[in-house]
Amino acid sequence: MNEGIVISDITKSYGKTKALDGVCFSVEEGELFGLIGPDGAGKSTLFKILATLLLPDSGYASMTGLDVVKDYRKLRTEIGYMPEKFSLYQDLTVKENLEFFASLFGVSVKTNFDLIAPIYKQLEQFPNRLAGNLSGGMKQKLALSCALIHRPKVLLLDEPTTGVDAVSRSEFWDMLSNLRKHGITILVSTSYMDEAKLCERIAMINNGHILAVNSPEKLADSIEETLYNASANDMFRLLTELRKTQGVKECYTFGATLHIVAEKDFSSESTIQLLQKKGLKDVKIYPAYATIEDLFIKLMQNDRQ
Repeated sequence: MNEGIVISDITKSYGKTKALDGVCFSVEEGELFGLIGPDGAGKSTLFKILATLLLPDSGYASMTGLDVVKDYRKLRTEIGYMPEKFSLYQDLTVKENLEFFASLFGVSVKTNFDLIAPIYKQLEQFPNRLAGNLSGGMKQKLALSCALIHRPKVLLLDEPTTGVDAVSRSEFWDMLSNLRKHGITILVSTSYMDEAKLCERIAMINNGHILAVNSPEKLADSIEETLYNASANDMFRLLTELRKTQGVKECYTFGATLHIVAEKDFSSESTIQLLQKKGLKDVKIYPAYATIEDLFIKLMQNDRQ
């Protein structure tokens, strides 16, 4: 397949703070690709460079074969960009925002309405409502509609589900899956690890470094350590005790439980008995399946060393 996005050795600093440090990865044409990392990892800086809003200090990036620096004027007509912060005109109505963004690209809403129809249908019942009065989920749908109204070849979505409810998040990802049928290359950033599983491939980023690139399944399968879930009546004390226990390489919070990275000499039965003797109750330790979140924690620890 052709490469829809190419990012090669991109570096960007703000004063003495290096936001991006030699970032490299590529996204295939028509692929749904996720950039996964915590706040401050460099995701938004990279998106601004790709959206031609920020110049890199060094390196090269292109989309649809166009250089983000040299060909920025032409490139802006071929990409749709949805920044993390809602950036539409809040004092314009839903209909006025859509018509305004269509006019910027010299197209009509009617011409490309087929592309946004599944997204816009939930907004059709209040076309005259001010954008600033919409709920978080509805603002998200309007922003996506405006980013798509000129039928872009590449869609850049910077943490689009931040601050919206679980139902809206699920609906949004369903919309992205449908957009892939139109051949649009989609690069989406998120700090939610559960959303990473919905991408075809992902790149993990932390402190401006790319830690790994692959499909979510292959990344999770790359973890060779033996993992266990652990829980008890006092989770904080359990965490403290396990980190001092023989055979425990690492222990960290994982949702409602703890994850133990076990050494070869680790015994769940002996550990349960030991913890019970120390006064912990309802102690449970049982095998866990590795996830990309486990890998990300491991890679972040390695990155600090």
